[in-house]
Amino acid sequence: MTVEDPARLARVVPPLRRALLYRRHHGRLPPLRDPRTFTEKLNWRITRDRRPLLAPTCDKLAGKERFARRAPGLVRVPETYWAGTDVAGLAGADLPARWVLKPNHSCRRVLVGEGRPDVTDLAARTAGWVGERYWRKSEEWAYRHARPLLLAEEHVGEAGEVPADLKVLVFDGVPRLVGVHTGRQGEHRARLYTADWEPLPWTWGYPAGPEVPRPDWLPDLLAAAAAVAAGFDMLRVDLYRHAGRLWAGELTPYPGAGLGRLEPDLDALLGSWWTLPAAHTARSPAGRLLPAPAGVLLRR
Repeated sequence: MTVEDPARLARVVPPLRRALLYRRHHGRLPPLRDPRTFTEKLNWRITRDRRPLLAPTCDKLAGKERFARRAPGLVRVPETYWAGTDVAGLAGADLPARWVLKPNHSCRRVLVGEGRPDVTDLAARTAGWVGERYWRKSEEWAYRHARPLLLAEEHVGEAGEVPADLKVLVFDGVPRLVGVHTGRQGEHRARLYTADWEPLPWTWGYPAGPEVPRPDWLPDLLAAAAAVAAGFDMLRVDLYRHAGRLWAGELTPYPGAGLGRLEPDLDALLGSWWTLPAAHTARSPAGRLLPAPAGVLLRR
């Protein structure tokens, strides 16, 4: 390969960069063939899986639409009050007393707002959010297809409260693992359960959270996750429980970006549940698979 072959260089550099990133977090290079553990299969998906099925999963608005379409009656989807690229548009939005502002095309960025926004302050606090190429950080391909937007949506929980995250791993339409994550804004803890709510001895790298009894709403949680993840060989479906209802969270095709260090036995168990698709050489679709931003989305 020479510098005169830019197309080939473009195909080689991202997987190489990703392999080095994987080694930095896991202490070893990922296998070139026959991935077996969960993190190895996540790395394979990130570097090689370009099915159009995955493209919308990292677009938050598309995820909300999937929850609404696939799990009506089981899950409440937080209302979208506004979406756009310029927070000045929030000045005319019909906002409640408490709301949340986040980017549509990345994660780990969120602001909780109250009442009428100070758009000048918001513009300063969210500077660079719209233009951020989040997918470049860990080569998570599906983020590349998410529409670069900011969205203001309904706040879930009481003031100052972050409800527990209910993270359900679904394999070929079957929920197999439920992670209950608490303390996301302080001391992050996790407790893992089987789909039958049997506690598991692993914690996904976090301190162990409190063990809770089997909830009576577990069947609804599993039914909602299975419906939303239908058609995927593996998808994590995130939900919340608040005010007696299940609430839609996000869809995650790349849990932990494939970089979280799992206990070896957990990594092996999750990997054994995941059967990768046979057709794994699909090329990346040309252009975006989602419609261009409409500017403003009114609440439903």
